[in-house]
Amino acid sequence: MKILSAEFLKSATAPEGYPPTPLVEVAFAGRSNVGKSSLINALCQRKKLVRVSNTPGRTRLLNFFEVSFEQAAERRKICLCDLPGYGFAKVSKTERAAWRSMIDRYVQSRQTLAAVVCIVDGEIGPTDEDAQVIGWLRASGKLPIVVATKIDRIPKHRRIPQVREIEKALELEPGSALGVSSVEGIHLDEVWKRLAGLSL
Repeated sequence: MKILSAEFLKSATAPEGYPPTPLVEVAFAGRSNVGKSSLINALCQRKKLVRVSNTPGRTRLLNFFEVSFEQAAERRKICLCDLPGYGFAKVSKTERAAWRSMIDRYVQSRQTLAAVVCIVDGEIGPTDEDAQVIGWLRASGKLPIVVATKIDRIPKHRRIPQVREIEKALELEPGSALGVSSVEGIHLDEVWKRLAGLSL
């Protein structure tokens, strides 16, 4: 997989602000500080495409990006959407409700949205909120692609068993989740294969 270009399109909060695009779109969801921005940067082979912050709750808008890539000598484009992180306790209930409404409206109305990459912490495993989000996506008819980040922090002999345990906890098919590392580049190509195989 060769990344040809990756650029920020725009931020939005409502359908009238979404970028008009015929491209297949993939959203990235995960709790605050799970490594979502780092994963998108790593996938796009860019260090600063998405701002990485140590402050939970920094992403408060829907941020859209267009990525051009080459696979098997074929040039293609895909749209990525970075969703606000969930599970940040210090955000007010009112603001959390507004985020949920914004994300729900996006998932339900965005016709070009083919899948949502659901990012869980590979080191600590999925939370109840992770399970709720994945269940909600399934009920909404959207494909969840589960990615366990920070797999480099786990001893090599424990990585596959840990991912299998995450699949079991989330009631996923064995082999459907991917253990990745944005730092070491582990299985990023496997994530791209999933994304490149999506269609509307």
